[in-house]
Amino acid sequence: MPLKTQKRHNASQITNQNTLEHEICASSGSSSCRLSKVTVARSFTSICAFASILLVEVSMGFMTLPASRIQSRSGPHSHVSPLPARAFSRRTTRPVALRNVESYTNETSYSRTSQPSRTDDLLPQEEYPIQVRTGFDHLRLPTRHASMATPHHHRERSGLRGLLPAGYVPMEVLLQNAMEQLRSKSSDLEKYIFLHSLQDGCEDIYFAALMEHTEECMPLVYTPTVGHACVDWHKIFRHTPRGLYISINDKGFVHEAFENWPEHEIKVIVMTDGERILGLGDLGVNGMGIGIGKLALYTACAGVHPRHCLPIHIDVGTNNLELRSDNRYMGLRQERERGPDYDELVAEVVAEAKKRYGETTLIQFEDFGNCNAFRLLDAYKDNTVCFNDDIQGTAATALAGVLASSPLTGLDLTEHTFLFYGAGEAGCGIAHLLAAAIAEQLGVDQKEAMKNIWLIDSKGLVHAGRTDLVHHKQEFAHALPAHSDHANAPTTLVEAIELLQPTGLIGVSGQFEAFDQHTIQALMRNSPTPAPLVFALSNPTSKAECTAQQAYQWSEGKVVFASGSPMAGTTIKGRRLEPGQGNNAFIFPGLGLAAIAVGATRIDEASLLVCAKALAAQVCEEALELGSVYPPVRKIRDVAVELAVAVADHLHEVGLASLPYPPDMRAHVQSLMYNPISAFNDERRYQPKGQVVPMQYKWEEQGHQHAEEHW
Repeated sequence: MPLKTQKRHNASQITNQNTLEHEICASSGSSSCRLSKVTVARSFTSICAFASILLVEVSMGFMTLPASRIQSRSGPHSHVSPLPARAFSRRTTRPVALRNVESYTNETSYSRTSQPSRTDDLLPQEEYPIQVRTGFDHLRLPTRHASMATPHHHRERSGLRGLLPAGYVPMEVLLQNAMEQLRSKSSDLEKYIFLHSLQDGCEDIYFAALMEHTEECMPLVYTPTVGHACVDWHKIFRHTPRGLYISINDKGFVHEAFENWPEHEIKVIVMTDGERILGLGDLGVNGMGIGIGKLALYTACAGVHPRHCLPIHIDVGTNNLELRSDNRYMGLRQERERGPDYDELVAEVVAEAKKRYGETTLIQFEDFGNCNAFRLLDAYKDNTVCFNDDIQGTAATALAGVLASSPLTGLDLTEHTFLFYGAGEAGCGIAHLLAAAIAEQLGVDQKEAMKNIWLIDSKGLVHAGRTDLVHHKQEFAHALPAHSDHANAPTTLVEAIELLQPTGLIGVSGQFEAFDQHTIQALMRNSPTPAPLVFALSNPTSKAECTAQQAYQWSEGKVVFASGSPMAGTTIKGRRLEPGQGNNAFIFPGLGLAAIAVGATRIDEASLLVCAKALAAQVCEEALELGSVYPPVRKIRDVAVELAVAVADHLHEVGLASLPYPPDMRAHVQSLMYNPISAFNDERRYQPKGQVVPMQYKWEEQGHQHAEEHW
């Protein structure tokens, strides 16, 4: 409006305000006149400030008003230009906060009783899937996949005009460029940081790299490099949200942490408290790197969509004095909580996850200390869809290697004598699953099946004469052979080998070079088989009991070797030997995919046996000729499909599936697998609201009837 008209309008407003104040004074008495003036002035100022904030939020896309209401504000007293309806068409669900504000403006008088009593009342109370409000959000949320590979005809409907350069770069070219940059980095940790910067920008490119170059990239995002990354987590932290950090101080308010996570369709959670990270010990909050790395493999190896994955770190302190004294450490600087508050916090996290994401949400317990790992698994395995990867995933991986090794060792599973160097989570977990497999094969009870499985801990051989054993070791405390006595029980590994004459030596101690030349040669002298098993499964490589080259050289190429981290092979007497990688990544991604495919209600121990058998069946003749008892890592995605189908069938057979059986289980499983390259050509991802429609297996009418009959 013209300047003079504006001045007259302002003067009129002031006159009206003074008149209002005068009327209030007349009706309430002179003693309250000054108070009423102050009250009216404050109310007027508050309303103006609140209106300004609303206009700013609406203009930035944080709130949404119907276009008709915005355009109606173009009257003679408006200072806001009408906005196009298209700017507000991407979010159809209107926040409660905005509806509350509108209710105030519709009232004839503004009273203090109409204000919400708590700040929480201004927040949305109903639950609804994440809304991508603007094209800018497409770029800031890596799971929303906007990049230079987004086709031009989709950029407009996604609100990306002006936010990307005008050109178009195919996903294949973006991937090639990313790999060139990756290979230019001088250290594995620098490569790890580069890959995570790529993940923060566009997860499609990140996972395309992992899927197309698995053998090259998997050691960078998982073991062994992830161990180095966790040690330095407080130094390389990227200040980007990659999961939930829930501390003991959040007890009672865990639901608020979950509310702050933007994704609402979580299907797999990896949870850790950071007490036993790989073989590196207590790393406190730095252990978050493990959860992120594990979930990256759920996606890369089994196609679980990254939107469905959530890492959670439970921060209850750390007993690592070096970390606590480092001013860069980001966790609680206190000793670990060991009391009931710990259990209550874990219970609250598990309960909130199930409440928010559903009872079929899979929870993977990861790298908890021995004092918590076994009891947490026992507490939740019968009422929650969960498993412990260190106990059960490692066990299935090792059992698969033993089963696949039969052509090389000449021994059946039931003919072995196993000696474990290490009696923690991994050692006892493998021992238990081996016993379960032996019991199933021989038709005997678990106790009978354990008699040829021995453990060595930090104090020597576990046997019936020891009185210092914790519960999970007592089951393997056997009486010593007749020609020995408890007083002279072996205290060293070599002594135990000479006494027990094992056919399989399994290292899960985290003790670097524990299998030295004397150990390997003692095994070759005393083992009944000319080709004994040597599994050095401790991670990362710096904690492995020995290398493949050492085991091959000291045994003249006769041992059947496997390791937890990737290792180089060698040539002995003209024979090329390539060690198999006994990595849990062969197990947990396929297991998770199966749980999602059938809506698993529990993960029973038999599911791990099914995983082990399915993995062993994937070891081909070419791998065995090289001395490998595991498939090559480049085939890990195919392995995940086979495992998922086998486990899905098993879960249906035992009644642990909540979804009906599809006409074609393999096709159903494959339809659920995310592929970042083909995803860019999927029309369904470019929805007006920015929501990605999940791919689902479409049942034909006839097939659906068949499924119902099967169910």
